[in-house]
Amino acid sequence: MSTLHGLPEWGRCAVMGVVNVTPDSFSDGGRWFDTAAAVKRGIDLVADGADLVDVGGESTRPGASRVDEDEELRRVVPVVRGLAAEGITVSVDTMRASVAERALAAGAVLVNDVSGGLADPAMVPAVAAADAPFVVMHWRGFSHDMNDRAVYANVVTEVVDELRARMDAVVAGGVAPERIVLDPGLGFAKDAEHDLALVAHLGDLNALGRPLLVAASRKRFLGHVLAQDAKDGRPPRARERDAATAAVSAIAAHEGAWAVRVHEVRATADAVRIAHAVEAAR
Repeated sequence: MSTLHGLPEWGRCAVMGVVNVTPDSFSDGGRWFDTAAAVKRGIDLVADGADLVDVGGESTRPGASRVDEDEELRRVVPVVRGLAAEGITVSVDTMRASVAERALAAGAVLVNDVSGGLADPAMVPAVAAADAPFVVMHWRGFSHDMNDRAVYANVVTEVVDELRARMDAVVAGGVAPERIVLDPGLGFAKDAEHDLALVAHLGDLNALGRPLLVAASRKRFLGHVLAQDAKDGRPPRARERDAATAAVSAIAAHEGAWAVRVHEVRATADAVRIAHAVEAAR
């Protein structure tokens, strides 16, 4: 398991709990839209076993439209400040440099950008100036048309190559290599078979030499798999995919992932701890 300069060492795959301060996220939009409710949610996630909390104010579900900068700031910064005041390790999930800067000033310690710095040219310089850890996700474009970009000859090879190129660009932009986390971008410009192939080949991504964040929580590919054995052939609703999420979390932990990002923490917290105990017993 790779280490990440600037964050605590948990000694196992970490659990990143999600707080979506949005009305339209695919699985829990609107539930934590109020600042006080969002802060309480983050505290509850830590009580359930989360090691850090990822706060986002913009839905990146397929087809989602962007929110404006002022609204994203209004949603995110008070929640980050409230959680940091509780001593919680906070990540900010944003594609905007201005939001990243304000969130870091409010107490966030990690920037999680699903575009890997591509959406906002100011992001990489801002992260470099702050000397903050930075999650670089595999990304091919904004949510409104990303499904059209899910075309691969070999998804594993292409994601590895594109992530390597993006990592090199981020380093060239001034971000220290030891502060970079990589994310294969499950569900982003990918069909179910692409996501499954990437989970099956996490070792290929580990070969890039940086900590790996795996964000499979409640995503469509899990529903696709579960629908195959459902009597009515329908995928379970997003909130009914938490056991499947925990299964992927255990796989990711076994494969050496630095962290898994999940909406419901307790089952995944148990899964990564069991995976760690099994590995330690070898």
